[in-house]
Amino acid sequence: MNRILVVAEHAGGRLNASVAKCVSCALAIPDAEVTVAVLATDGTAVAAAAAEIHGVARVLLVRNPASEPALAAVLAPQVAKLAAGFSHVLGPSTTFGKDLMPRVAALLGAPQVSDVMAVESAVRFRRPVYAGNAIATVEAAPGRTLVATVRTASFQGAGGGGSAAVETVTVDAPLPAHTRFVSVSAAKSDRPDLQTAARVISGGRALGSKENFALIQRLADRLGAAVGASRAAVDAGYAPNELQVGQTGKIIAPELYVAIGISGAIQHLTGIKDARTIVAINKDAEAPIFEVADYGLVGDLFSLIPEIESQL
Repeated sequence: MNRILVVAEHAGGRLNASVAKCVSCALAIPDAEVTVAVLATDGTAVAAAAAEIHGVARVLLVRNPASEPALAAVLAPQVAKLAAGFSHVLGPSTTFGKDLMPRVAALLGAPQVSDVMAVESAVRFRRPVYAGNAIATVEAAPGRTLVATVRTASFQGAGGGGSAAVETVTVDAPLPAHTRFVSVSAAKSDRPDLQTAARVISGGRALGSKENFALIQRLADRLGAAVGASRAAVDAGYAPNELQVGQTGKIIAPELYVAIGISGAIQHLTGIKDARTIVAINKDAEAPIFEVADYGLVGDLFSLIPEIESQL
């Protein structure tokens, strides 16, 4: 049996949607028994939510005031202790997972496979390389604990209906004193979270200014969608960095992705290729975005967006 430990990402007492996707990846590993680890100050609500994910056998709740806010340097020694007896330790390929899992691998002296997009066996996986232009098949040595980050855009979240047991455990691990939480600066919005939203409306450099980018925000509000931006729009100052979609931004897989005034550089396409339906609006009929779009509309966005809004 492959005993798999999934490290839960959470914030504000809520379980991140990436956890259910990591569970889906874990269940694709043959003969899997999935355990979710919740490290928090209290964590009762988060652990209860994790226990409801279909396919989870049990939830380990580790209460420690030092675990919130989540710092990789503090969480890693605890996860490494929990990992004893597990064949795999999985975390999401989010900012949280990319920060934490390499530390866990280093503490365990274990190999890591990053950005897993498909499972072929307990030690063999596929992952994107070269900005998604190629898929590499990688294999780890058997008989050792394997650490991996899961490309959440490549997996559908496991459903609900689970009833796993929640077990409160104590982890005796020395925590570092050289890293401490000072403050966090994050944008606040009533819109859906960009990485988990079912609908995303993104704007590109063609909008021309920060003031014009408000057209994207207004349309997104009408559709109940999250707002995204191309790197060009972010670099030009039209949108904040946390809205950037693409290889150097957020990798997303919404049900609907609308790209407005975005040409479709390969780095951007890498971040959206797993979207279920892609709609592109661009005045250049030869723009690369149309090669991946399910629906395309050629025209001036400043005329088309108000027309779309009137139809809504």
